[in-house]
Amino acid sequence: MKQKNQIVNYIALLAFAIIFPVSIAQEANKQEVMVPMRDGVKLATNLYLPEGEGPWPVVLTRTPYNKNGADRSAAVYNDNGYALVSQDVRGRYESEGMDQPFEVDIPDGYDAVEWIADQSWSNGKIGIFGTSAPGITSNLAAASAPPHLTAAYVTVAPDSLFYRSRFVGGVFKESHSGGWLRGQGINEKRIAAYKARAVLDQGWIDTDFLFHRQNVEIPIYNVGGWHDIYAEGSLYNFLYLQNDGNTAARGKQKLFMGAFGHGALQGDLAYPNSGMIAGDIEQQLRWWDYWLKGQDNGIMDEPPISYYMMAAARKDKPSPLNRVIHADHWPPAHDKTRFYLQPGGLVTNSAPTADAASLSYSFDPANPVPTVGGQNLGRDVGPRDQREIGQRQDYLRFQTPVLEEDIIVAGHIDMELFASTDALDTDFVVKLVDIYPDGYQALILDYPIRMRFRDGQNAADVSLANPGEIEKLNINMWSTAQTFEKGHRIGVHISSSNYPRFAVNPNNGAELDDSNTPARVANNTIYFDAQHPSAIILPVVTEEL
Repeated sequence: MKQKNQIVNYIALLAFAIIFPVSIAQEANKQEVMVPMRDGVKLATNLYLPEGEGPWPVVLTRTPYNKNGADRSAAVYNDNGYALVSQDVRGRYESEGMDQPFEVDIPDGYDAVEWIADQSWSNGKIGIFGTSAPGITSNLAAASAPPHLTAAYVTVAPDSLFYRSRFVGGVFKESHSGGWLRGQGINEKRIAAYKARAVLDQGWIDTDFLFHRQNVEIPIYNVGGWHDIYAEGSLYNFLYLQNDGNTAARGKQKLFMGAFGHGALQGDLAYPNSGMIAGDIEQQLRWWDYWLKGQDNGIMDEPPISYYMMAAARKDKPSPLNRVIHADHWPPAHDKTRFYLQPGGLVTNSAPTADAASLSYSFDPANPVPTVGGQNLGRDVGPRDQREIGQRQDYLRFQTPVLEEDIIVAGHIDMELFASTDALDTDFVVKLVDIYPDGYQALILDYPIRMRFRDGQNAADVSLANPGEIEKLNINMWSTAQTFEKGHRIGVHISSSNYPRFAVNPNNGAELDDSNTPARVANNTIYFDAQHPSAIILPVVTEEL
């Protein structure tokens, strides 16, 4: 528990470090008030007002990490002509009510914004911002469409709690969601209930931003990181709102995708200038100045998208191909190129021709493959060396020949995996790896699929595996921007576990809330023959970047 609390405390510090940069200005004037919500529950709220009579534009943040974190930097906002409001969400710190993480932040966000609009010191122009959990509450407030909410600045937050934070491929994100919930003081009984809610239900639909995003009417500046736990969420929140969202929001969004994670990257790699504007208060103030003050500062004349193109990133000699690209569209023009698994542990562009080719292994839930790097929360973050996993019979490695030219990948990645199991349920986990000339195996992406959720997480889609039957599994690998450089290899690693990043499947096919049925060993097979051409599908860029 101590280690898990340390992780969550670290994330709280990360959130405050990014959204509340240290102020060297004078201490801000602070008032503490209790703000009533529509059901009578009162939320503890700090007001930091500039000197003078006002009224002022206001920026709001709603946090489970203690509203007093804003003390350290409120003067930055005040000195730039903004009132700052920092609020403890329901059930946290000094606020009343029950702690229900993100379940009531749509109505509470609305009520907080409109309460501010009614105050004499507010001019009715209100922005909302936050990093991680406060970013989630910002999105949810925007989805409630308060009349006086004018803009938002959201850093590392998902477009869906259900599909990005709690579950991916139907698998519970143990170290991320489980660790975070424990750090928030949620007991094991409630966490077990969260784990068991892997089938989309009305409760998720009522509270998840994904199902309310069409109501967003404001410009949002989304900041994400390729190694962040919410990378896909930041990206797709922007893409939906910019291209397909409410007409009031369409065409007014901004996105920056850096090469950072939810915490400092660990291992032997580091990307030069990887964060860029993630913690840049100047960029945030430019956003507020444009939307809340009406200053024509040019920010909306700049390309809507900036993203970091990653490449070889040894700390002592990072490649010059690591760079930030400014663009009008995402993804760049590309060909969806299949890289097929082949006998002998190879990966090639040519479809397999063998009449029969497969590899089998036994997956024991009592001995899962350990997590080494990835899009994790607070620790073990980033492109760590997969050689640390060692040689295991339940961990399969495939790789291309040495690349004769750079392969630039930018966009969404999928894996088509042909597999079978003798169990009623099991998982398959796929990793995309950049293999350096010296053998370093840098993890780029890793994502699972749970067999019972192979067709989706709607109730009608759920079905247990058919033991012994070969099935085509479509695994959502999320997105990236990565140059696989000449002299490197592209690796694809396959297993049935990655713990504690993902919860371990007991392979027994029991109900998700059943902790009594014994786990069992699953005998799993992947196929890569002419009839079962397993392949990872990479968006290979065709335009000049």
